[in-house]
Amino acid sequence: MAFEDGLVFVGHILPPALEDVYLGYLIVEPKRHVAGWGQLGDDEAAALGKTINSVAAALRHSEGAEHVYTVTIGDEVPHLHVHLIPRYPFTPREFWGLRVREWPDALRGSEVAIRAVIERVREALRVQR
Repeated sequence: MAFEDGLVFVGHILPPALEDVYLGYLIVEPKRHVAGWGQLGDDEAAALGKTINSVAAALRHSEGAEHVYTVTIGDEVPHLHVHLIPRYPFTPREFWGLRVREWPDALRGSEVAIRAVIERVREALRVQR
């Protein structure tokens, strides 16, 4: 977990095998279960929006992302999750957008690297506050 308060949670995406994970791919979600947008209270929506903004800035500053994609899909899990997917410098244009993780030379790592990303993002969030 990179950040948590009374309304939101931020964590790194963790596939079943913690090897070769696209680094910096974070999920921001409300703590209260809602299936999607339009079901949040005003305070939850404000907290979620502020957290997404802060986490995107942290990915830029601590991880060197040149762009951060924000995506909500919601087909697999009926709970609002906002995906923050960094695009790193030198990513070829054909791998921009949702294909960014498909680039063979993308920043990847295992559990140790994921923990390091989380610590750097956590520190960047602390400095922002």
